[in-house]
Amino acid sequence: MNGGDEVVAASADPSLPLEWRFSQVFGERSAGEEVQEVDIISAIEFDNSGDHLATGDRGGRVVLFERTDANNSSGTRRDLEETDYPLRHPEFRYKTEFQSHDPEFDYLKSLEIEEKINKIRWCQTANGALFLLSTNDKTIKFWKVQDKKIKKICDMKSDPSRTVGNGTVASPCFVNGGVPEVNSSPGGISSLRLPVVVTSHESSPVARCRKVYAHAHDYHINSISNNSDGETFISADDLRINLWNMEINNQSFNIVDVKPAKMEDLSEVITSAEFHPTHCNMLAYSSSKGSIRLIDLRQSALCDSHSKLFEEPEAAGPKSFFTEIIASVSDIKFAKEGRYLLSRDYMTLKLWDINMDSGPVATLQVHEYLKPKLCDLYENDSIFDKFECCISGNGLRAATGSYSNLFRVFGVSPGSIETATLEASRNPMRRHVPIPSRPSTALSSITRVISRGSESPGVDGNSNALDYATKLLHLAWHPNENSIACAAANSLYMYYA
Repeated sequence: MNGGDEVVAASADPSLPLEWRFSQVFGERSAGEEVQEVDIISAIEFDNSGDHLATGDRGGRVVLFERTDANNSSGTRRDLEETDYPLRHPEFRYKTEFQSHDPEFDYLKSLEIEEKINKIRWCQTANGALFLLSTNDKTIKFWKVQDKKIKKICDMKSDPSRTVGNGTVASPCFVNGGVPEVNSSPGGISSLRLPVVVTSHESSPVARCRKVYAHAHDYHINSISNNSDGETFISADDLRINLWNMEINNQSFNIVDVKPAKMEDLSEVITSAEFHPTHCNMLAYSSSKGSIRLIDLRQSALCDSHSKLFEEPEAAGPKSFFTEIIASVSDIKFAKEGRYLLSRDYMTLKLWDINMDSGPVATLQVHEYLKPKLCDLYENDSIFDKFECCISGNGLRAATGSYSNLFRVFGVSPGSIETATLEASRNPMRRHVPIPSRPSTALSSITRVISRGSESPGVDGNSNALDYATKLLHLAWHPNENSIACAAANSLYMYYA
């Protein structure tokens, strides 16, 4: 399961191109093994510390992993760096899993509700317990996962002369096939042997559902995002965004509603929504027309008007049938410090500065070579695939998925021309061909536009070699280190640099 025991020192210059290596895989398929639909991973999320990782699948299960290498060395990370102690790459192990959602049926609407986990979001920890939100198409659940001491019946109570120092009995459990021994002699009732329940030193994680937030969405939930205040979160569907208090599950407040008076006038839908990482009053949501709106909850209770609108200026020339389809934003992510916003549409990654709404500061081509194949992609519905994106904790790099289980990593810092294409396998560079890079053209000291990746050769440039059935939709970047977790069908692959 672990891919090598390399020991990696902290990089002196974070802007240098990274060399990615395989770390671990969970749920790896053997050759020819058929993947069950319920086992396909549909959500991935690191917690804020990076010590825990959660995945959700189409079977409604949530699987938790915990980091193991963090406790292998004594001293803090800074102490180890100062003593030139080589740091190990992040390693995780299976912790527990639980059934988060089950299939349901809405009898009023004659609608089947899938158990598939759409999103997972970690919440603040408390008293050694882990908290997270998970959602399917209609229902959000708040989970508490805590280690509980295991209680065992380990001894049978007997006469005091047979007890040991801690008060327990030295005799084995359930003697005579589990039948308590009773002395048949007069007064023998005093030697009746009763079970003694003791708390073991071993512990086992137990998941318990604390709250269920239901009946608030008429359409499928596509996003949940918890607020930096630790008390509220939002849930978004195609037409509405609702604000919830974590402790109140029978009431939510509608803060965005794009539903027109007549449904035939509907021109765009909400595709993703995300709270600002530090400002509890700000959130952003994207639309199927390729725009991103930033709203301020202090302006009004119903945020019909936005404080800022981010969209790319319309390109000159004729539009094709696919122009609006491929412009739809499938995912948005704030950088850790909140200054930049990353968005993914079908063809590109875009980086936005929330202080500059004239256009993206960087446009990164993910698979430009698919443009001639848009008609085929439309016929097999691949053009509607929703790829996620992620950004590193230091904000210097971004990553997103593609077809044939490939994913791409881009440098997004000023002047960076870093681009890497990797495959979700034990050898991530197996199908990688070095990409010739060209320097970006800086428009000014304030705005910068980059277009990279369109010149990808080899397997990337030959769209006929791509397998549209094996798509890498879900991935997450470790919040503090250069480590990426990505899902290829039912397998979870992890890489480090």
